[in-house]
Amino acid sequence: MRRFLHSRWFLLLLLTLVVGGAVIGLRARGPVVRVVPAVTRDLEQHLVASGRVWVPERVTIAARAAGLVVAVGAVAGQRVAAGELLVQLDDAEARNAVRQAETTVAQAEARVAQLRRVGSIVATEALKQAQTQLEHAQADLESTTKLMATRAVATDTLDDARRAVEIAQAGRNVALAQQLAATPAGADSRVVLTAQLQAEAQLEGARLRLEQRRLLAPGPGVVLTRAVERGDTVSPGQALLTLAMDAAPQLAFQPDERNLALLSLGQKAVASADAWPQTRFDAELSYIAPAVDPQRGSIEVRLSVPNPPAFLRPDMTVSVDLTVARKAQVLTLPAEAVRDARTAPPYVLVAVDGRVARRPVELGIRGEGAVEVTSGLTAGDAVIVPRGETLAPGQRVRPESD
Repeated sequence: MRRFLHSRWFLLLLLTLVVGGAVIGLRARGPVVRVVPAVTRDLEQHLVASGRVWVPERVTIAARAAGLVVAVGAVAGQRVAAGELLVQLDDAEARNAVRQAETTVAQAEARVAQLRRVGSIVATEALKQAQTQLEHAQADLESTTKLMATRAVATDTLDDARRAVEIAQAGRNVALAQQLAATPAGADSRVVLTAQLQAEAQLEGARLRLEQRRLLAPGPGVVLTRAVERGDTVSPGQALLTLAMDAAPQLAFQPDERNLALLSLGQKAVASADAWPQTRFDAELSYIAPAVDPQRGSIEVRLSVPNPPAFLRPDMTVSVDLTVARKAQVLTLPAEAVRDARTAPPYVLVAVDGRVARRPVELGIRGEGAVEVTSGLTAGDAVIVPRGETLAPGQRVRPESD
């Protein structure tokens, strides 16, 4: 009997009984689970995205007339001032047209001046002479009529006197009409003034066509692209240069439209250029597009940069960290502890007196790795973090720390 008790078979049986009892005991207490407490702390929600430096005013310099390019005054990357010559087209023909139009204007102005100075004087003198002739003819007619009463003159003489009065009257009317025509409101004045106005309009058109041969910078800025060289022949509307006009740079990115409810003007952000990732600068949400891009399901937003770093360039890639929500001292959980957070109504499993309990929860803002719990939990509740195990309400569990 002693030999049997000390035999290896007895020891093996005893070990099996001990292990089996331990396993049964552990199973009775349930599986080990990882739990985290619901805690109260400050929480921020961020929207992180990649965007680009957006130029508020980008101008395309296009040819306004056809012609040969004789000079190009700017290259890509060059800073230009307002009114600086960018492209010069051959303007010999246009300059000749301006000179001819100037000559025509000078001639028209001379005719107007002549009419005002000389024509009026001549017309006035002619009217005086016609009036004098009329008065003489009327006096002769009166004398002849008296003589006719005494039969001192023949009837033909009286007829001649009457015709002389009619002729003088007609001459006076013509002279009066000429004087009226020579006044500023008269027909002659209107004719020469109209000719002058037409000449001036032609001169203005010739000067405009000459001006179109010179393409100037509309304001201070930087040349982004250049698509023209000396010797090229260009046509109207052809794009030659692109300028980024001087203005405070902005940042633009396109978050998914699902984030639209989180966005509001004035939200603060921190940004950095991919070329200088160590240098971070402040930005502020200043524009939200009024419509969603139907092709990409995104919405364009822009941020102003109060103190832009000197290295920012148009279209440079930037990373934006936008703070869309901030709350102080709210109840939070690690995001991984919430089940069905984005699909079905969310819930959590909590360990209560060694057993599993299901708790529906309502969530608030979502921070980095954490979420706000607005209802369903209290501070200190032990929430089970999923690790792939299948748990059912009421099942026994052992917190990992036990």
